[in-house]
Amino acid sequence: MTATPDIVPPTEVRMAEIVFPNHTNHMGTLFGGQALAWMDKAAFLAAARYSRRAVVTARSDQVDFKLPISVGQMVETVGRIVEVGRSSMKVEVELIAEDLHTGERKLCTRGHFVMIALDENHHPTAVPALPADIAGP
Repeated sequence: MTATPDIVPPTEVRMAEIVFPNHTNHMGTLFGGQALAWMDKAAFLAAARYSRRAVVTARSDQVDFKLPISVGQMVETVGRIVEVGRSSMKVEVELIAEDLHTGERKLCTRGHFVMIALDENHHPTAVPALPADIAGP
C-alpha cells in the first residue's frame, strides 16, 4: 500500500450560468436577488469544499454591483477562500459576465461572504489553516 501525499484543500470554485428572461428585472438585466443567490451558492461550495464540512452563511459583506448583466450573457461565478478563522471562512465572490458572441468579459459584481463550518451536532467546528502561499498579509 502506498502512502498518499498531503493534499492542500482546494480554495476556489467556479460555476457558469446563462441569464434567461426569468432571471431578469423589468430592465432586462440580472435581478439582484438572483445574483446574490448565485454568489451565496458559490461561497457555500467553496467553503464546503475547502473545509469538507457542512457550512452555513453567517454574513455577507459589501456586495458591489458595478455593471449590469444582460439577458443572454453567460455569468461565471468565482468563489475563493481568502481568509480562515477557527471555524469561519471568508469567501470572495465575483460575477463575471461574458458575451458568448464576442467573448468580451467584464467583472460586474463582487462581494464577500463569511461561512461557518459545522460539526455533526450543528456546532461551529475548526477548519484547516489557509496555506501560507494563499493567505494574505
